[in-house]
Amino acid sequence: MNSLTAIDLFCGCGGLTLGLKQAGFSVIGAVDNDSLSVETYRVNHGEVRIWETDIRKLKVSQVKKELHLRRAELDLLAGCPPCQGFSAIRTLNRSRCIRDARNDLIFEFLRFVEELRPKAIMFENVPGLAHNNRFKRFCLRLHDLGYTYEHRILNAADYGVPQRRRRLILIGSRLGRIDFAVPSSKHLTVRDAIASLKKPGSSGDPLHDISENRSRRILNLIKRIPKNGGGRTDLAAEYQLACHKKCNGFKDIYGRMAWDEIAPTITSGCVNPSKGRFLHPQQDRAITLREAALLQSFPPEYQFSLRRGKYLVARLIGNALPPQFIRRVSLQVKKTLESV
Repeated sequence: MNSLTAIDLFCGCGGLTLGLKQAGFSVIGAVDNDSLSVETYRVNHGEVRIWETDIRKLKVSQVKKELHLRRAELDLLAGCPPCQGFSAIRTLNRSRCIRDARNDLIFEFLRFVEELRPKAIMFENVPGLAHNNRFKRFCLRLHDLGYTYEHRILNAADYGVPQRRRRLILIGSRLGRIDFAVPSSKHLTVRDAIASLKKPGSSGDPLHDISENRSRRILNLIKRIPKNGGGRTDLAAEYQLACHKKCNGFKDIYGRMAWDEIAPTITSGCVNPSKGRFLHPQQDRAITLREAALLQSFPPEYQFSLRRGKYLVARLIGNALPPQFIRRVSLQVKKTLESV
């Protein structure tokens, strides 16, 4: 193979794979156990061998055999284990130490490192993981395996993504130090990402044209939210929902994005204005699935399966890694590997 090889663990709908491809890697294998994620992944990355299974049941020897890989031959092992157990919302709910079986999946990534011994690794997760004892054990084992690594909390907005998204990134290599990409001084905005789209309904893109179903009461509320960055707290008390008057937090709920600012973090609730600042800057509606995907830096032609409805697609998009973010980070990995 002429290009550097990579495997994507916990691949989801393919954001990490796309970013690796954009950086010049050849992604040869991927693993995920969510059927809708795998369906979407296959549509966009049909050439990649993907195992649709619980990673805990997948033997690394099987992966090596099917991919014709020898130990220490793989260039990059990358992945983002499910992170719900370490997420900020768990902290807000005072459940940081919740016993979530997914929390131990970081050690499945480590198992693949131990048996594949890739030349480089790239690991991504939520910032909260950095303070968990599991991550300390994870890092100590990497050191024992001979990897030089560094981890930082980065904001995707500093790396070509029109969205605030703080993530923990660990990059390392057994061949030497890998430097982090230099942040951009210029940020992309909501306008850069979605202003050129036609109004939903007749664009021909199912992800953009899918309809909303709101009550008259909520529609009237949305219409009163000031354009271009306004929020529910801008409304007179008589127009605010009773539940909002009782809550002093979550002020982004029923908020509009602002054209010339970075978008808020795109989450699995990104098409529901009751979940955050997900109203269109100008139009009286939530952002569409296509707009959410563009704000995640997916290209406009990227396909998502609507077979199980829009809310599960929103989950795929919200849980994805922004491809442009991954591209910028992995370009540094590629640079190091090619220089050795």
